[in-house]
Amino acid sequence: MQIEVHPDDDTVARKAAAVIVADLRTAIAARGRFMMAVSGGHTPWQMLRVLADEGLPWDRVHVFQVDERVAPADDPDRNLTHLRASLLDYAPLPPDHVHAMPVEAADLDRAAKQYAEALRNVAGIPAVLDLVHLGLGPDGHTASLVPSDPALDVVDADVTMSGPYQGRRRMTLTFPIINRSRRILWVVTGGEKAETLVRLCDGDRSIPASRVRRDGALILADRAAAARLGAKMEA
Repeated sequence: MQIEVHPDDDTVARKAAAVIVADLRTAIAARGRFMMAVSGGHTPWQMLRVLADEGLPWDRVHVFQVDERVAPADDPDRNLTHLRASLLDYAPLPPDHVHAMPVEAADLDRAAKQYAEALRNVAGIPAVLDLVHLGLGPDGHTASLVPSDPALDVVDADVTMSGPYQGRRRMTLTFPIINRSRRILWVVTGGEKAETLVRLCDGDRSIPASRVRRDGALILADRAAAARLGAKMEA
């Protein structure tokens, strides 16, 4: 696990966009396309807005969601609402290369299986994404894999439903597909994450985020989030 600390969230967002661009170009050169899954959050939306302005071969890019709240279309709680506003309204992605989680479905468990099938159709069997972007909650959750939720222990599906968390159920990628990805990119900003980031770096298995594979993972943090790391920083 590599850690980079940057002065502020804007710098983190720009660095994260640069990492995605580099991985995108490498993947397209090697395999002809790039498949990433993105999470929500203020700094990631900044990251995606920077990315949208890059002159990239968008026709070879597929964008999936890491997780999504069960809420109506265009609801401000939806990650998709912000994904559109930061990336999809600006980058010329083919419509069928944008894979929104079907959280408006009547049968959510069936919808989760359909999303897993969509992943397999694009990313192979088993599905392997080029990059999964993750955030870190103060309680140690990542994606919508939250403390004490049964979704933490799902090992036979790449997509599942969580129980209610902060008032809403969520659809989420599971640890198996996250840990198969070629790159895990953590974007962690804000002082409220400082203690939890130490626990992540220590591999504290009592928090969900520490179940994510460490080898090849890159953490981009701002100074506020990294305030308690001290000598733990590798970069």
